[in-house]
Amino acid sequence: MDALELLAHPVRLRVVHAMSGGRILTTAQLCDRIPDVSKATVYRHVALLAEHGLLEVAGEQRVRGAVERSYRLRRERAVVDAGTAASLSPEDHRRVFAAAMATLIAEFGAYLDRDGSDPAANLVGYRQHAVWLGEEERAELIEELRAAILPRLAYGPAPHRTRHLLSPILFPAEEPPRETP
Repeated sequence: MDALELLAHPVRLRVVHAMSGGRILTTAQLCDRIPDVSKATVYRHVALLAEHGLLEVAGEQRVRGAVERSYRLRRERAVVDAGTAASLSPEDHRRVFAAAMATLIAEFGAYLDRDGSDPAANLVGYRQHAVWLGEEERAELIEELRAAILPRLAYGPAPHRTRHLLSPILFPAEEPPRETP
């Protein structure tokens, strides 16, 4: 199973999100962070991610006679490379996008279900903007977004930090103009 197949599942993608930022968590802690998914399902998907190298065992300890493992995300393995993305069919893209959206909806629902969630105070945003871009302008926008986001991916958990989910989505909303002969 390649990274695309592993990441194109809403529960596995939520596990990857929960593990991001250098976190080391046990499966029980992951279950606490994904309370709307059954424990058996979380355990099954953690095992699959570990079996395929996206998660690695960071430690083990005995808890009530059983061995409890803690895991860390192998970020370099939890990516879909450009070549794989370019080789996807429209149906593959549809499936992966649907998994990403299902994950986003589930994560947002879990946020809203928490006691004390306050979208206004937390500056929650889900605006959509239509922008007109040529090819160079689109490439420039993507580069600027990467430049703003990438350094922040290195931030780890800290008492003054809350984990946020940022999901930039960019696609042409209509057909490009046709060249006139």
